[in-house]
Amino acid sequence: MVTKIVLCDCAGTQKLDADGISSACDTACTKVHTALCTQQIETAAQLMQSGEPLVIACGQETEVFSELAEELGVDTPGFVDLRDRAGWSDQGQDAAPKMAALTAEALLPQPITHSVDVISEGTCCIIGPGEVAFDLAALLSDSLAVTVLVTDEAEPASRAFDVVRGKVRNLTGALGGFTLRLDQVQQMEPGGRGAFAWSTPRDRASSRCDMVIDLTGGTPLVPAPEKREGYLRADPRDPVAVTRLALAAVQLVGTFEKPLYVRLDESLCAHARAEQVGCSNCLDICPTGAITPAGEHVAIDPMICAGCGECAALCPSTAITYEDPPVSALLARMHILARTYRRAGGDAPRLLVHDGHGTEMIRLAARFGRGLPADVIPLELTGVSGFGHAEMLAALAHGFARVDLLLSPKTERDALDRELPLAQAIAGEGAIGIIDVTDPDALSELLYTQDIPAPLTEPVLPLGNRRQIARLAAQALNPGAEAPLPLPEGAPYGAVAVNTDSCTLCLSCVSLCPSGALIDNPDKPQLNFQQDACLQCGLCRSICPEDAIALVPQLDLSDAALSQRVLNEEEPFACVECGALFGVKSTVERIMEKLSGTHPMFATSDKARMIQMCDNCRVNAQFNSQDNPFTSNPRPPVVTTEDYFSKRKDH
Repeated sequence: MVTKIVLCDCAGTQKLDADGISSACDTACTKVHTALCTQQIETAAQLMQSGEPLVIACGQETEVFSELAEELGVDTPGFVDLRDRAGWSDQGQDAAPKMAALTAEALLPQPITHSVDVISEGTCCIIGPGEVAFDLAALLSDSLAVTVLVTDEAEPASRAFDVVRGKVRNLTGALGGFTLRLDQVQQMEPGGRGAFAWSTPRDRASSRCDMVIDLTGGTPLVPAPEKREGYLRADPRDPVAVTRLALAAVQLVGTFEKPLYVRLDESLCAHARAEQVGCSNCLDICPTGAITPAGEHVAIDPMICAGCGECAALCPSTAITYEDPPVSALLARMHILARTYRRAGGDAPRLLVHDGHGTEMIRLAARFGRGLPADVIPLELTGVSGFGHAEMLAALAHGFARVDLLLSPKTERDALDRELPLAQAIAGEGAIGIIDVTDPDALSELLYTQDIPAPLTEPVLPLGNRRQIARLAAQALNPGAEAPLPLPEGAPYGAVAVNTDSCTLCLSCVSLCPSGALIDNPDKPQLNFQQDACLQCGLCRSICPEDAIALVPQLDLSDAALSQRVLNEEEPFACVECGALFGVKSTVERIMEKLSGTHPMFATSDKARMIQMCDNCRVNAQFNSQDNPFTSNPRPPVVTTEDYFSKRKDH
């Protein structure tokens, strides 16, 4: 069944082209209403009861229409905000292509992010000085199971909650599963008259709870405390902030859905091989500490992960992929936005990527300022930190003239600071940028005065994983590139340069290469390389005993990068016994030169000759030698019946 778009011009404050939207989106539109949320609410009710799937073009009154659907017992309609993002603008009269694009995006089905249930039963640990912690515990003790870990010598006056003394050694976990490691723990003795007595201090204690309230006022007990669910923290000197913690804490009881923001394919991870560390991008960038080493790969704690997406943006092998939304769904949204905009008669659209904070800035700019230009299409994400170079390049390949990322005060910038130069090295600095303003008017002014480069004349549709997307988009953006594009240090694409004078073709690099970019030849001493597969993880460089390998960050867009080429090769040595080819001729000759006749183990010509033998001949020669260390005493002769008769005759 075709979804119908329900249009409303919000008291005549915006211009809507019902026929244009319907034609560009291949869907049906209602007539343009004027006050659908108030005087025409009965019309909205009739449309909902018709049984047709609806998308209401109103972002402000979603709660009104959702409640109406609940009262009527029908499915909640979808919503798309055309007013704040397009209609309310100095260029609102030219916003028809953008309205069509935003409507088409709203009609696009979106995947549901996988999640797990987190259960919090209300066990709460309050850590801090008694003067503040005891009052907060008394306030929460009727709603939560409270334990106070008092950090000073304060004495409790009530047994309405548990009290212990001690020092926190470390805190791990998240909502519904915190674990505290404690030292110098003293438990309160409930018996006796007068002040409460305390037990003897003990170290290495542990405790579990569902939520932690930190009133110490010092260094947070966890990294990125504002991102750790269930960890509440306030300045103990601020009574208003402490009171707010009580309100927040009582809301953390029940069963909650925890999104599984990222997915890890351990087989693709290039973290380490043979105890040699290669890529550590995700470990270095994760703000919450959710990623830890686990042998040759990493491990991700989904309960701690806050979903910033930086790890996926920087992962060179695509072992970590972001799932909220998946890259395929994000590409589909960008594709439908650009295609519908052009289909509706627009030209050279710009993409503005933002989060919820950016949505509010756009709303304020529309209501009180100039709004967005007619060619700027906003794309809201959960967070922009994971919008890496592959996504930036893909947006340009879809036909956007420029891509800008609007930051919020809470945006993690570390990954973007690395991904932006990489994307600009491939696409050019004028096509991609970051906007770091908090004033809605300043945002509008910047976008209205921005230089706009020409978009691709023939947009493409890059598909695959992030590496494949980046390569396909780069080829579309650099159609005449003959030489490899130079990239910044640390880029996930590049070549391996081998010093052939130093390389002995030991092939240690081949055995450790996690992506198969370095390949040997089983028939002769040869080191081959496929540039498209290289992750620039550095494992080959770190394992090379001769320091003969260097990394060259670059992006070769030619077909040569997809095939193997020889980095180093030499003539094999022929076994002096059987003639079989083995090893490297120069290496064997160099060993002979250094050891033959000088080393005590190779003082004789027979021993030196063994260096020039293949594995099979060397084993045979060693076995038949007189000083074979594995030789045992001669076996006694077999005694037969004839031997016994001979002995009798002799006697």
